[in-house]
Amino acid sequence: MCGRYALTQSPDEILQFVSVIDFEPDFPARFNIAPTQPILVVASTERHPGSNLPERRAILARWGLIPGWVKDPKDFPLLINARSETAAEKASFRAAMRHRRILVPASGFYEWRRPPKESGVRPQAYWIRPRDGGVIAFAGLMETWASADGSEVDTAAILTTSANRAIRPIHDRMPVVIGPEDFSRWLDCKSGEPRHVADLMQPADDRFFEAIPVSDLVNKVSNMGPDVQKPLAVADPGEEQPAASGKTPPRQARPKKTAQPEGTPKDDDPDPPQMSLF
Repeated sequence: MCGRYALTQSPDEILQFVSVIDFEPDFPARFNIAPTQPILVVASTERHPGSNLPERRAILARWGLIPGWVKDPKDFPLLINARSETAAEKASFRAAMRHRRILVPASGFYEWRRPPKESGVRPQAYWIRPRDGGVIAFAGLMETWASADGSEVDTAAILTTSANRAIRPIHDRMPVVIGPEDFSRWLDCKSGEPRHVADLMQPADDRFFEAIPVSDLVNKVSNMGPDVQKPLAVADPGEEQPAASGKTPPRQARPKKTAQPEGTPKDDDPDPPQMSLF
């Protein structure tokens, strides 16, 4: 699952990477992007023969896909991820998979290793980034949802696949990464059906990412600075350390929180119960 990610490069570097030249807003570095927030996505442009429009366009979309047939989003689960193996068959993603495939620029993503509760080991957050640095692009899907009053909102989800060998000790899923050489094929929804891009929805190479342990600062959406990516010295993710003195530490009581709008992730939950159709 991909429930948090970051995009910290400069606008020029990001837009050059995805070959977009028509996006005007100057956006800041974002170190802790969470569901329901606006995210930068790239889609193909509707071009006609002889058109001088750019091949791709960058837009802002709400992270959490809402299919067009949904009447009231308040009664619908938050779809932040779509399982790549079955997205073309699921009612929520079928149309987007065929007609509205997108790219989601990112610097990397966060994932949590969750040992068995009886082990007494606390969940550990990891900042997972490409070893060579730079911008990458997740495979995504987009839908434009229209309300009864005619207002519209662009919404998006990130496609996931099974984790590669390097990420598997942390989590069994990871985002699908599309290489620059495949951007055009992925975005071509006119001539490219889902079956034509199925080969692109594979785990990244085992050496592509590096996983860096970080503190629980990233758990809170309100923590948006570079400190959330500060490395933390912990045991290798393939190892599990027993609790001190062999006893399970007592669970700390959480402070009471005020009610939040439906569908809003909880700040202190690194992986809130969001629907991803896994």
